[in-house]
Amino acid sequence: MNIFFKLIIILSISSLSAYAQSFEGIATYKTQQKFDFEIDSAKVGGSAMKKQIMGMLKKQFQKTFLLSFDKNNSLYKEDLELAPPSVGSNIVVVSSSFGTGVLYKNIQKKYFIDQKETYGKQFIIRDSLVALNWVLQKETKNIGEYTCFKATYDIEASNFTLDGDQSANLPVSREVTAWYTPQIPISNGPSQYHGLPGLILEVNDGDMTILCSSITLNPKDGVKIYEPKKGSKVSQADYNKIILKKSKEMSEQYRSKSRDSESGNITIEYIEQ
Repeated sequence: MNIFFKLIIILSISSLSAYAQSFEGIATYKTQQKFDFEIDSAKVGGSAMKKQIMGMLKKQFQKTFLLSFDKNNSLYKEDLELAPPSVGSNIVVVSSSFGTGVLYKNIQKKYFIDQKETYGKQFIIRDSLVALNWVLQKETKNIGEYTCFKATYDIEASNFTLDGDQSANLPVSREVTAWYTPQIPISNGPSQYHGLPGLILEVNDGDMTILCSSITLNPKDGVKIYEPKKGSKVSQADYNKIILKKSKEMSEQYRSKSRDSESGNITIEYIEQ
């Protein structure tokens, strides 16, 4: 263990002892996903309509989430009051995130419960938290009033495309970068990111960015953290098999629609890395 890592651990333990056992809070995160595709102006009624559609799609990929946390638990869910409107019935947006819902994490006992509504069906995915092999870096920066340290880890994943290109499904490696603050000494963060000696305030993962915009510590009305229970109970591996099967079905439908020039639909393939 290097000196820098020891220093961070000491700072975190010292900070943690300064807080009462009721330490809790709510963090607001804004997510943004880059997209790289073009729409044929002729298919949507001209350049003005193309510009409007591209603007709506950009908003569709920008969301706001709330992370309610205490020392050992957290609940991460989209702020539906701020959810972007639908982009329109003539546009089909295909996303490989396959469902949205509520994510509960128990950092102390190292498990998560992810409630997802996918293809009109509710699932409860309960499984162990995957340990992320973070490498602590010496770089720092400020996010709001908090001093943050940089950490990275490498991940290998595969992309699934809906156009039948099997070569695109090969494993790809990428580096994930996070910025965490020991000033909030909990080993947690947005989505599935966790395992650092301080709350994660920013994540850069491929084309996705998650940035904390505000934090309220020890709110007067407290925080509400619960384990989602409604849905068909599956493991992460079983859920992945369900998604793979549905993905193949969508691939066939996508290719069929692509051959139908009179469908009038614009299908946009959006791959979350």
